Amino acid sequence: MSAVAEAIASGTMGGRLWVYVNYHCNLTCTYCLTESGPGVARRLLPLQRLPGLVREARETGFTALGVTGGEPFLVAGLPRTLTAMAEQLPVVVLSNGTLFNRRLLAELEPLAALDAAVQVSLDSADPDVNDEMRGPRNFARAVDAISRLRDRGIKVRVATTGAGLAPEALARLCVLHRSLGVADEDHVVRPIVRRGRAVDHDLGLDARLTDLPAELTITADGAFWSPFGPTVHGGRLDTDLLLTRTTRPLSVPALAMLKVAGAFPAGAGSDQKIC
Repeated sequence: MSAVAEAIASGTMGGRLWVYVNYHCNLTCTYCLTESGPGVARRLLPLQRLPGLVREARETGFTALGVTGGEPFLVAGLPRTLTAMAEQLPVVVLSNGTLFNRRLLAELEPLAALDAAVQVSLDSADPDVNDEMRGPRNFARAVDAISRLRDRGIKVRVATTGAGLAPEALARLCVLHRSLGVADEDHVVRPIVRRGRAVDHDLGLDARLTDLPAELTITADGAFWSPFGPTVHGGRLDTDLLLTRTTRPLSVPALAMLKVAGAFPAGAGSDQKIC
């Protein structure tokens, strides 16, 4: 068993390797960790690199993959790459749920036969509350996306980000996702972290390294401790959770991760199931 596999088995670090494929987005969410939006630097991680990265991840001992951004589905060619990735390891890809037209849905259909899921952001069962943070008509488009993905047999997870949902509000949201066919175990709720755009709006919780999931995260700018690590504020990349600028071979950031993880207790996982 490799050192990474041993660390994952012992809970010292998470088994999911995250990749940021981009930083740009069609939305400008109030609490966005990366200040993503239509006009920001794209910081693309070339898709042609990902199949090799996934092979390395599997050989190193990682057990799953996460793809995030920005809005990942703004990157041309991503569906085919996701299929190739899911043929090697289980994959979850995060999305704001606004881009799922007929063509994109058709390109994603191969995921239905693989261990893959699309995680759609949905913060409230109240459209106005949801859209206040995420943008006009986001609620309607996200709910429509969940239904259309599930109609094609693609697994869907729902992610809720908020500053402490009241119990009754959370209950209504759980009723909604169940009505859409998303099980409780596929609904994750997480707090706003005071990084990125959330700082400017005085939102979220201050989080130290030990408060964040120990999940190695690869970006165009380097390797980070957590998917909550490669944040942007004032247009500048935060480097307090940067492990190394070197991302290949994967053994280099994996070793850097192990050194830090061995010195600190593992943080909570990025997926906090509440329902």
